Amino acid sequence: MPSKPRPLLISCGILRKEIEKLIEQKQLDVDVHFLDAGLHVVYAELEKEIVSALKKAKDHAENGIVVVYGDMCHPRIKKIVKQYRNAVKVDALNCIDCLLGGHKNLLQADPKCSYFYLSPGWMPSNLKQTEYFREIFDWNLEGIKEQFEHLNGLIIIDSLDNLNELKSDIEEFSENTGLAVKETKTVGLDGLKSVIDEAIKKLQSSTK
Repeated sequence: MPSKPRPLLISCGILRKEIEKLIEQKQLDVDVHFLDAGLHVVYAELEKEIVSALKKAKDHAENGIVVVYGDMCHPRIKKIVKQYRNAVKVDALNCIDCLLGGHKNLLQADPKCSYFYLSPGWMPSNLKQTEYFREIFDWNLEGIKEQFEHLNGLIIIDSLDNLNELKSDIEEFSENTGLAVKETKTVGLDGLKSVIDEAIKKLQSSTK
């Protein structure tokens, strides 16, 4: 008996480690295509890559497509996804909101957007691997601290239970942005799993 087609995730690379861990733990049964995490920097390039991925997948993703990007990641993200009848987007503002379970939980936790949330995907060692972010995380640009001075500090998101491995990354980010660590939130993978599961159920109900 042939295996049932699995949904395809088109996801920002920021969430690569978390999604791969969910797949490894058999908590998600999906195929996945990751886009470069640094595409956030250039809206035109992000739209181009999302559209390209959707076009390539629309005819062979028999069980539908889940786009794992937030409402805030691109101003047209909802309109882009709606053009494809077999695609849905997760209900979340951004990658951090995904890790918190989506549905604007991030705004409930931080209504004034006063903090920078540092998850494993946002660590310098990770983002230096993408051409779009590499220059920024070389910390050679003038005014780095000025870009962050309106914020009150860092909140560390522990989604992978590996903060000991990320200690130097966190120290580097804190030192170079001038933001002190104010809190650590241990969130695990449940929030991300729930927001993806919800989107998959939405796909399944729409194809019945």
